[in-house]
Amino acid sequence: MTDPATLPDYRGLFDLTGKTALVTGACGILGRHFASALAAHGATVVALDLEQDAVDGLVEALKASFGAAHRGVACDLSDAAMVEETIRRLDEETGGIDVLHSNAATKGTSLEAMFEPAETYAHATWREHMAVNLDGAFHVMRCVGAGMKTRGNGGSIISTVSIYGLMGPDNRIYEGSEYLGRAINTPPSYAAAKAGLVGLTRYFAAHWGLDGIRVNAIAPGGVASGQNETFQTQYGSRVPMGRMGRADEMVGALVWLASDASSYVTGQVLAVDGGLSAW
Repeated sequence: MTDPATLPDYRGLFDLTGKTALVTGACGILGRHFASALAAHGATVVALDLEQDAVDGLVEALKASFGAAHRGVACDLSDAAMVEETIRRLDEETGGIDVLHSNAATKGTSLEAMFEPAETYAHATWREHMAVNLDGAFHVMRCVGAGMKTRGNGGSIISTVSIYGLMGPDNRIYEGSEYLGRAINTPPSYAAAKAGLVGLTRYFAAHWGLDGIRVNAIAPGGVASGQNETFQTQYGSRVPMGRMGRADEMVGALVWLASDASSYVTGQVLAVDGGLSAW
């Protein structure tokens, strides 16, 4: 009979105590949940978003709920020089970023332009989205990864991609569908940026593998956040679990990928989609 005293204790695998975790897009629909989950598991969170007032409010909530010296930073990810300087300063002030969650995405300045049909999609809209959703994500990943490599302690980088970076949209679910009272579709810039992030995930996983830096991605399915009932019903009919996801259902995958529980996992894209991509 095995002596229980000799069995390994795995209860601490998800503990992030002592880790500094940078979350971009921290004030967004999913970002607040992601930042909260990392803080709840012991990480000191650096919340990054476009507006200082917004990140300050989030940080106060994190401190009230979880303690620790969480901090907020405003940064425009479309400005490569600003990104590089922000990451350099954070590395100096925090002693180094251990976990990066590259989660930021923009809808741009016009929802009307964002949801324009592909045939008439404006180049200016395409570039506005790509400047944050792909270019900005790349600059954050390269700067944080470079710091991790220099320190030699490894690290974990996780991107938020999308099922639409893995598969094409089913346009039938958009018939009669609205978001915040506006007809919607899947914008081509969104799909292309998310597919690009999938490629960067695999590239950097291979590039930094010997440095102990793990690079993975989470691909959420549709999350209920202002879509009308028509969309939610039609989307749910395409999902084996029969419904859209909730924001809180995305956080477990992030904590797993950020922690030592996934220490031999890199270059992977984890779909959290209720089974949509299985069909």
